[in-house]
Amino acid sequence: MAKGRRERVEELRGFSDEDLAKELEETYRELFTARLQLSTRQLANTSLARKTKRRIARIKTIQRERELAALYQAATEGKAS
Repeated sequence: MAKGRRERVEELRGFSDEDLAKELEETYRELFTARLQLSTRQLANTSLARKTKRRIARIKTIQRERELAALYQAATEGKAS
């Protein structure tokens, strides 16, 4: 993985759950804008939509990892009692 990409993922992992949800919502808005501009031929950077989709996937992956970690922790605490 490239150094720049790793730094972006680590930056996302540093966000709280609420901040991550806000970032996801903001990124969805960016994707909408990019798609609109692409369809009206106003977007000069045609790779922006693809990069935005990947950022959404990264955010959702981090959210799912946290969800699974919480479920695992709850399950292991239930067995210990």
